[in-house]
Amino acid sequence: MLRRLLIRDLVIVEALELEFDAGFSVLTGETGAGKSILIDALQLALGARADAALVREGAARAEVSAEFDRPPPLQGWLAEAGFSDDDGLLLLRRSVDHQGRSRAWINGSAATAAQLREAAAWLLDIHGQHAWQGLTQAGAVRALLDVQAGVDGAALTAAWRAWRDRLSVLEAARTQHDSATREHERLAWQLAEIDRLDPREGEWEALNEEHQRLSHGQALIDAARHALDVLDEGETTATALASRAADALAEVTRFDARLAPVGEVLQGALAQLEDAAHTLHAYLGRLEPDPGRLAELDSRLAAWLAMARRWRRPAAELPALREGWRAELTALQSAVDLEALQAAAANAQQQWHAEAMRASTARQRAAPPLAAAVTAAMQTLGMDGGRFEVALTPLAEPAAQGLESVEFLVAGHTGSTPRPLARVASGGELSRLALAIAVTTAQAQNGAMGSKSAVEPGSPSTLIFDEIDAGIGGRVADSVGRLLQRLGRSTQVLAVTHLAQVAACANQHWVVSKSLHGGATTSAVQPVAGETRVSEIARMLGGERLAGSTSRAHAQAMLGAGSGPAP
Repeated sequence: MLRRLLIRDLVIVEALELEFDAGFSVLTGETGAGKSILIDALQLALGARADAALVREGAARAEVSAEFDRPPPLQGWLAEAGFSDDDGLLLLRRSVDHQGRSRAWINGSAATAAQLREAAAWLLDIHGQHAWQGLTQAGAVRALLDVQAGVDGAALTAAWRAWRDRLSVLEAARTQHDSATREHERLAWQLAEIDRLDPREGEWEALNEEHQRLSHGQALIDAARHALDVLDEGETTATALASRAADALAEVTRFDARLAPVGEVLQGALAQLEDAAHTLHAYLGRLEPDPGRLAELDSRLAAWLAMARRWRRPAAELPALREGWRAELTALQSAVDLEALQAAAANAQQQWHAEAMRASTARQRAAPPLAAAVTAAMQTLGMDGGRFEVALTPLAEPAAQGLESVEFLVAGHTGSTPRPLARVASGGELSRLALAIAVTTAQAQNGAMGSKSAVEPGSPSTLIFDEIDAGIGGRVADSVGRLLQRLGRSTQVLAVTHLAQVAACANQHWVVSKSLHGGATTSAVQPVAGETRVSEIARMLGGERLAGSTSRAHAQAMLGAGSGPAP
């Protein structure tokens, strides 16, 4: 339920704070006073497109805050999106600067306009004075019935897209089957050629390292032998000299301790020289010329280089090239597996058809009670004897929306045959039908809410009717007021109206007025009750000049009748 609306510097509103009650509330006032601005403000807070034209002239920015009771299911959504849960309240705030840039907040945390719109689906629904236009559009008609039927349109659409995507893949595979087969054969041949070489990751580097070592084997032996002779096996060796130097210092170190560190360095150097000599001995023991192995390496390297030249790649990239061909071959094998693709498409079709059948069953169940309820409402809206029907016509070809089309039919009077609504209804009748449908569907949704533990998307707890009663009057206007009053028993209803009969039925009455201050026009909203409300109803009946004692008496009588129990 909408609790509070705060507006600052929006169009001609300088500052405004409204607190709303449950039940049926009306907004009235002279034409141009700014009633529609309040609707614009709510839509802005709920994520509508921001526009610099909304900012009051001379102000830096416009701001709107709307406070709602939080529907229970939104608690999980708020937590998932990272918004705090403010003791069961939901505060939506939006600002727009003079350049059209907007910012949004949910419970004090920064949000996006898309998140505001997502939350709005749970909170509020606005029916405008041109709501009847939707009754002539197939998509809007189907969506309205689906809300009543509880059809999961998102699941149906997702199943349809999955099926169509599978069909597209299958059709593409069929079209490209011959070329894919040729490509498969080419890749298989190339892979067989490179598999004969069997290049391993890291092998090219290892081959080159071993080949370099064996091809320079004699030079390595000569160098190691010479080094060993100098270190340990020649006539005068480095090991012997280092040992003699260390012994010489050891004899005199006791006379001067400063020579001890030098002696330790020589002892360490002697140990390292002996280690080096030992390593060279071992190296020379293992290193022998191996012409046979060198020939093998020459042959293997030549095969690598020949394969690399053949495919115009560096030799080191041959293992990666082979793995790439393997991956392409695997993908082609899947692509040319028409049986698997056909099975996948058939499975997707079955899933869509099951979803479509569930939608059809729900629509067939929901259509008769919707038609009966709207027919009943028509009898009170100046369409006595009229009849409303919901026609479900099987489609010749399956479609994203399911197995049938949905159309509203209407018979304007007793004995006439129901025909498509747009062909037989006048503009005034369309407006009344739109009102009957809006009230009926809202009652059905809120009745369903009463049997559930939580509000579901598409069943908002606040309904706004923006001059949807335009073009009617007399007894029908009184019926409209009674309908909205009755609807207010189960949900919060806010109506912008010019009809005194509708305003007289409200539980709460606000009057919008504008005035000129300092050369600027501003709009204000005030609650009215008692004599002030009588005066406003009298004005609505006869205008400012005719709002005399007769009009006031009439207004008083209307308020007395309007406060009585709704039928």
